[in-house]
Amino acid sequence: MIGTLQCVVLDCTDSLELARFYRGLVGGDVNRPDRRWSLDDGWATLHTPAGFVLCFQTVEDHRPPRWGDPTRPQQSHLDIDVESLATAHHQVTELGATMLDERQGWRIYADPAGHPFCLIGRP
Repeated sequence: MIGTLQCVVLDCTDSLELARFYRGLVGGDVNRPDRRWSLDDGWATLHTPAGFVLCFQTVEDHRPPRWGDPTRPQQSHLDIDVESLATAHHQVTELGATMLDERQGWRIYADPAGHPFCLIGRP
């Protein structure tokens, strides 16, 4: 095991609006304080009663997916907590991932099929 699933992130045009929609659907707390994320106008969270966390990321010029239309595919990514970014980097690239970008405390990869996921270094 390389890491622990932290959350699923959905791209959207309005992160807070979508968090509130999902709160109405599955319950939970919108933007509960959590050391893993800083909240801002482009990022919202939903801590569900089941303990799962959904996150919502505002994306400029977001184009919603269209079911069954390969030109407008589904848009989401996984955030994975890891003990060590350096160790996890080695492990996921051995599995076939490709690093796409690096930010302070986290790295973005593509799985072998091109789906993005993030490795988040634990504080």
